[in-house]
Amino acid sequence: MRIGIVAPSSRFSEAAADRVRTLAAAQFPGLDLVFHPQCFLSYNHFAGTDDERGDAFVQYANDPAFDAIWFARGGYGACRFAEAAIGRLGAAARDKLYLGYSDGGYLLAGLYRAGFPHLAHGPMPQDVMRDGGEAAVSRALAWLDARSAVALEPGLATGMPHAAFNITVFSLLLGTPLEPNLSGHILLIEDVAEHMYRIDRAMFHISANPVARGLAGIRLGRCTDIPANDPDFGEDEETLVRFWCARAGIPFLGRADIGHDCANKVVPFGVH
Repeated sequence: MRIGIVAPSSRFSEAAADRVRTLAAAQFPGLDLVFHPQCFLSYNHFAGTDDERGDAFVQYANDPAFDAIWFARGGYGACRFAEAAIGRLGAAARDKLYLGYSDGGYLLAGLYRAGFPHLAHGPMPQDVMRDGGEAAVSRALAWLDARSAVALEPGLATGMPHAAFNITVFSLLLGTPLEPNLSGHILLIEDVAEHMYRIDRAMFHISANPVARGLAGIRLGRCTDIPANDPDFGEDEETLVRFWCARAGIPFLGRADIGHDCANKVVPFGVH
C-alpha cells in the first residue's frame, strides 16, 4: 500500500517525518510512505503558500499510484484552498482513503459533501512528536493498512453513519461551500486550547444550524489544554454541550474517545 502525505495546514518538520518513517518501517514494512516535498516548505504560518499546499494535495489525490492520502498535521490553513482544490479532483481521487483531523476537517467536510466514500478522522504524522505519540501513529497506520477494528473509536454504533470534527473547525465551516450533509449522522466532536466561552459560543452556532438539527445525536470527545477564564466560566465542556443539545433537541449520546492527544481513535465517515 502506498500512502501519500501532504501538509495542508501549518508547518511540518523533517524530524517528525523521520520518526514516522522509522516507526512504519519497523511495524508496517508493507507500507510505502511518501512525504510530498511540500510538507517541508515554509511560508509565514503555513507549510508553503496556499497554491503550493493546494497543488500538492491535488497532485497526490489525483495520482492513481497512491492508495491513501494522509494529512501531515493540523494547525491552520486548509480552509484557504479546500473548495478550489476539491473541485480539481478526478476519478482516481475518489478511490483513495483520506485520514486526518483538526484543521484537516475542512478538507474532510468538503470531500464528504462531494460524495467521497473513504474518509476518517484520526491521528496524523505530527502526533508522533507528542509524549507517547508513537501509539497514535501506529493506530493510524493499522487502520490505513488493514482497517484494524482495534484502531476504531469503541462506541461507534453499528449501522449508523458517523462523522467527527474539531468543534471550532466544524462551527466555522457551517454555512460555507464545505458544509457536509450529516442528516441522520452521529457527530463526534472535540477541541483543544480554546477558552470555555469559545467552546460555548461554537456550540451555540452548531446547535442552531439546520445541519445539526438533523443529527441523530452528538457525542463529546476530549476538550484539552483549555485556558483559564477570568472570571471562571463556571461550567465544564460536558455541561455546556448538554445544555446546547437540550435547547436544540439534539440527543446527547455521551462521551467519545477522540481528541488532540495520543489516545485519539479513528472515526470513519459514514457507516463503517
